[in-house]
Amino acid sequence: MDYYKRIRKEDKEIYKAITGEEKRQAEGLELIPSENYVSRAVKEAMASSLTNKYSEGYPGKRYYGGQEFTDQVETLAIERAKKLFKAKYANVQPLGGANANIAMYFALLEPGDTILGMDLSHGGHLTHGHPVTYLTKIFNFERYKMKNVETGEIDYDEMRRTARRIKPKIILAGFSAYPRELDYKKFVSIAREVGAISVMDIAHIAGLIAGRAAKNPFDYGFDIMTTTTHKTLRGPRGGMILVRESEEIAKKINKAVFPGFQGGPHMHQIAAKAVAFGEALRPSFKKYAKQIITNTHAMEKVFKKHKARMLTGGSDNHLILLDVWKSFGISGGEAEKLLDRAGITLNKNAIADDTRKPMDPSGIRFGTPALTTRGFKTKEAARVAEIMIEVLTARSDAAVKRAKQEIKKLALAHPIPESFK
Repeated sequence: MDYYKRIRKEDKEIYKAITGEEKRQAEGLELIPSENYVSRAVKEAMASSLTNKYSEGYPGKRYYGGQEFTDQVETLAIERAKKLFKAKYANVQPLGGANANIAMYFALLEPGDTILGMDLSHGGHLTHGHPVTYLTKIFNFERYKMKNVETGEIDYDEMRRTARRIKPKIILAGFSAYPRELDYKKFVSIAREVGAISVMDIAHIAGLIAGRAAKNPFDYGFDIMTTTTHKTLRGPRGGMILVRESEEIAKKINKAVFPGFQGGPHMHQIAAKAVAFGEALRPSFKKYAKQIITNTHAMEKVFKKHKARMLTGGSDNHLILLDVWKSFGISGGEAEKLLDRAGITLNKNAIADDTRKPMDPSGIRFGTPALTTRGFKTKEAARVAEIMIEVLTARSDAAVKRAKQEIKKLALAHPIPESFK
């Protein structure tokens, strides 16, 4: 079926790029832990006529007319999000995870206020206070790290001492490259001790939380959760802010998102979020979330068997961070390119206190959300890990060619699904 017949007729260059990307995804394997495949229903919502509509404001309080159906869409998205994450309030308008974090900061802070967040080199995110971001010109960011990079243990004692000293307005948990589960009780305890708001950025593990395969920070007293809606949640690229129970905080966040930070929400994107949230509410999504972690453990066992160095010694979630420099004598950038030639897509990534440059670091980051969507189980996940080791060890054209042939067979045997039952 030609889904793009109009583009094919009217814009051959874009048609060629889109179909080329679809072929790449179909014949290769996506291991970037922040990527996934969406259902046909999510795609259809993204391509709907809702893209034509301006809807500044919130349901029942818009600045333009003609909002009967947009209000229905956004209300459905909000109610489904609240149910998924046990939240009293949800804002589904942020265009991305970074937008969600920035709006949250501006909702709760004044210029010069302090946030205590995870150091980027130890697994944090750019929006958690990396010096390259403009946020650091407005707010003061202090950072905490792991106490032991071999186990992943956070130095909670040092975090408490730092919090007592700097008196942050926000204590921020969450990560983009941390394979372990955080001790949410300790975060909340420290935040309450110093009078800080506790925020968890669940962007990477939102689907695991929604599928009840990972702990929900709200169960431990966190005030706010920010997230993307893709990654493990398997929705469209976008963001969201969830509030456990404070109406005051929710009102501040709504004002910060609109009109403070964004203009008209992307209603087609919000419709796609609602579809994805509906899919995540199905019983099958719990099996999916559990299988993500099971598949990660299957890959972990292979790397342990071959004595490859994994940061934090393994994984509790959907991702693995591998020190390829120490394990195979190859840089992260080289490993990314080599595996890409074999049909395995992942990303180079800095490891804790990396001595190499950011664009060619010591590590690679990869995970199992997209593989699991394609129906991979432990046997196939383990085989992918073995192929990765074979390529990284041999680093020859012949090894890459053999790997590419096997990866293509695995991919075509597990086609990207059109729907999630």
